[in-house]
Amino acid sequence: MDTTGHNAGDPGSVESWLVSAGRDRRPGSPLNVPPCPASNFVLGERRAYSRDDGTPGWEALEEIVGGLEGGSSVSFASGMAGIAAIFDQLPTGSVVALPDDCYQGVAGLAKAGQSRGRWTVQRLAVADTAGWIEMCGAADLIWLESPSNPLLTVADLDAICTAPRKRGAILGVDNTFATPLNQRPLALGADVAVQSVTKFIGGHSDLLGGVVTVRDASLLAALRQAREFAGATPGTLETFLAVRGARTLALRLERAQHNAMTLAERLARHPNVTLTRYPGLASHPTHEAARRQLKGFGTIISFDVRGDTPAAYAVCAGLQLIQHATKDLRYLLLKAQRMAATKTEYITFRKAA
Repeated sequence: MDTTGHNAGDPGSVESWLVSAGRDRRPGSPLNVPPCPASNFVLGERRAYSRDDGTPGWEALEEIVGGLEGGSSVSFASGMAGIAAIFDQLPTGSVVALPDDCYQGVAGLAKAGQSRGRWTVQRLAVADTAGWIEMCGAADLIWLESPSNPLLTVADLDAICTAPRKRGAILGVDNTFATPLNQRPLALGADVAVQSVTKFIGGHSDLLGGVVTVRDASLLAALRQAREFAGATPGTLETFLAVRGARTLALRLERAQHNAMTLAERLARHPNVTLTRYPGLASHPTHEAARRQLKGFGTIISFDVRGDTPAAYAVCAGLQLIQHATKDLRYLLLKAQRMAATKTEYITFRKAA
């Protein structure tokens, strides 16, 4: 759904806009968009079959995220489903520029496509601004995460997104860790911004979802078609929960960022922590880029503990308030075990409680 968004003249704060966006304002309509568990609709209007034509819940979610990101959105069954739809736009023989530090699902998708001869992959350090600018002229897909997952490196998006690009190239930014309240990649010149709704927008670890936001009408249509053909459609309950979660996004983000900064400062002083990664710390390697581009530093912290794998597991086992044995944590521990040059272990906390 096309939307002008909060910054196009809506009265009040973004917090108030989030509470009111996506609602049906016709008299007699329910205040909250209800779940619509229907696959078929009576013919005669634009909606006939939900996989093709969507539901009111999808449209509400797309209006909210599109308004925050400053574009038009397509909702998907997961963040990875949305990313796969973007990769699906690439012709055979394409070149993909991918960060050396990125979500393992994206790295796996890129590797699988390369093994089938769909594309070749070039990996770059997130902070290698000159390298990214050079790849903008050579790659068909320039894919960035900022901050990255899990090392929280902030890319120089303002420089990379404005660099001259190969004709027809797509520059995409996974904006999940920043959220559109802290960063709007489309305004910086990106073609695509992605949100894993599973994370902050949903906010309560009870759904899977993803939203891709663009400004180009032809790319929007292509992504909608990719969703339809792949059947990567969001569920009725999931979109209802995502819209409900989005209502409190601004308040949750504000408090969690405050807590994350407090935790990061404490961890940085801890004798058994060898390195704390948080963009808000002055010691963070890309802190200046974070200060320049982000309205807030996010809620994710990663840190290295002194010792080997048992030491990392002991930290996890000792958590009292929140204990998450997430797939990301397991992946990071395995990754650390395989690093021959260091015994450093990576632990990522999804949310600062």
